[in-house]
Amino acid sequence: MEAKTARPSSEPRWRAACLGFQEAGTTAGRRPAARQWLGDEPRGESGPLLRHNVTAQAPPLRRQPLGAERVKEPQCGRRAGSAVMLLLHRTVVPGLRQAYRLKSAPSRLCIRACSTNDSFQPQCSSHAISGDNSSTRGWRVMGTLLGLGAVLAYHDHRCRAAEESPRLYTREEVRSHSSPETGIWVTLGSEVFDVTEFVDLHPGGPSKLMLAAGGPLEPFWALYAVHNQSHVREILAQYKIGELSPDDKAASILKTSDPYADDPIRHPALKVNSQRPFNAEPPPELLTENYITPNPIFFTRNHLPVPNLDPDTYRLHVVGPPGGQSLCLSLDDLYQFPKHEITVTLQCAGNRRSEMTRFKEVRGLEWSAGAISTARWAGARLCDVLAQAGHQLSETEAHVCFEGLDSDPTGTAYGASIPLARAMDPEAEVLLAYEMNGQPLPRDHGFPVRVVVPGVVGARHVKWLGKVSVEPEESYSHWQRRDYKGFSPCVDWDTVDFDSAPSIQELPVQSAITQPKDGETIESGEVTVKGYAWSGGGRAVVRVDVSLDGGLTWQVAELDGEEQRARKAWAWRLWQLQAPVPAGKKELNIVCKAVDDSYNVQPDTVAPIWNLRGVLSNAWHRVHVHVAP
Repeated sequence: MEAKTARPSSEPRWRAACLGFQEAGTTAGRRPAARQWLGDEPRGESGPLLRHNVTAQAPPLRRQPLGAERVKEPQCGRRAGSAVMLLLHRTVVPGLRQAYRLKSAPSRLCIRACSTNDSFQPQCSSHAISGDNSSTRGWRVMGTLLGLGAVLAYHDHRCRAAEESPRLYTREEVRSHSSPETGIWVTLGSEVFDVTEFVDLHPGGPSKLMLAAGGPLEPFWALYAVHNQSHVREILAQYKIGELSPDDKAASILKTSDPYADDPIRHPALKVNSQRPFNAEPPPELLTENYITPNPIFFTRNHLPVPNLDPDTYRLHVVGPPGGQSLCLSLDDLYQFPKHEITVTLQCAGNRRSEMTRFKEVRGLEWSAGAISTARWAGARLCDVLAQAGHQLSETEAHVCFEGLDSDPTGTAYGASIPLARAMDPEAEVLLAYEMNGQPLPRDHGFPVRVVVPGVVGARHVKWLGKVSVEPEESYSHWQRRDYKGFSPCVDWDTVDFDSAPSIQELPVQSAITQPKDGETIESGEVTVKGYAWSGGGRAVVRVDVSLDGGLTWQVAELDGEEQRARKAWAWRLWQLQAPVPAGKKELNIVCKAVDDSYNVQPDTVAPIWNLRGVLSNAWHRVHVHVAP
């Protein structure tokens, strides 16, 4: 007798799979063991019968986010379920066809699977046809098989749903992934994305995308509408790793007794210098992206909590001269005055204070070079409103005092003043503004009405304006009399006399570098340097000089932006320089300085202009960068 060749253990082998329905008198047919069909995997000589005999397609590999735990596969017998569905298709369907063709039920329907290869062909022996109720029994078989198919389909659906359920993350988990070391995660709506691998591919550069690292994309997509397109969303979808937990709270709830509890929501790109009151500046890479600064990233300087004013009940009180007529103006009343529009740059007196701090300690917020922004303002001219109240130029010194509707717990409001001569001069274009970049003023920027004084320090642009009056002396506000004044480097807090110095009005010439950033590594070959320049009092910037070697040699930058009118240059000039990187240089000390039309120029160092409040910081701006080998 010829010996049989042993079959390799790895070769797939079909076992008999028999679904039996047998009638013996009134005895019900035996049912197959459910575990054979629901994934319990009965074992044979070569392991699990179904797993070895049917190759189910494995689910696609899913990217695991950097820093996240590996997502476990669902324990629901997915492979067994898929195998059973395939077996059902190859056995039951032919059986149904056979039963329907015979239109009668066999006393025994046996589907035998006997094969020594990967194919599976059901072999049906001859079927005896007997009994008066054969047709009824046939349809009973068919119904039973269909019911079994429905059970298996539901089982497979549950497996798929379990496997495809998204992983849930809290906002705290997302915030903890904000660097290349931890992975860079962002959110859009309720979805979470790991964009670590995409950062260097971002068309706008890695630095732009890194601004949203660990937080939502919506504020940045609002700034750059080009992102909100289907093809961009398709790219982003490839990096989805899960969704936000529905129980996660977006922000902590402040106590109602907190005077800052009603402050508006701010853009996450802003670099915050203080939360209460809120003070923040845009990052340098966004500051000069546009000539007009978008409202959400316009630098914010608040001294007190932000009031929440009702535009319908808002009233501006304008005190008339003795014997004159005082005005109580609603927003609609202000709209009746001729509307005037101008582009104006606002700069805080403390812009670039951090550079003075590095030289010697000062008191004040640590502003970098971003406490400056430009907007298109619209409103009624102050001179028209004052004239309506009966005011006119005086031969004696007088001041227009402004009082805001923001106040501290004692009821003290923010206040400031400007000379009456400036306020009454139509060429000075002082506004009672109610629009900013074509929209109603944002709350952080003075809604519903603020003062805009072109060419003058930001401290005089009083927000949430509530009262205007003409006085023989300047405002008695703390911020007019005891702040925003410049002093000699020799004056300290023991010897300072605030009454000895005039209040800051017009600011000196200023410029700063916004690209590249300090400490950045640039490519060899050519470097692009960008920045802004501005001068107070309406003086136009006529030149910006740039040095790549710390001031030893200079090149003239190209000026961009609106053409400026003589003595009415209210807005900044953006500038840029493209220059070859000197061969062999491993680092560059980039410096810029601006010159205005009165030939005022920035000083080269902080030392001679240092003062205890850190205001009027306008020394050469310096950026140190490394050159990639």
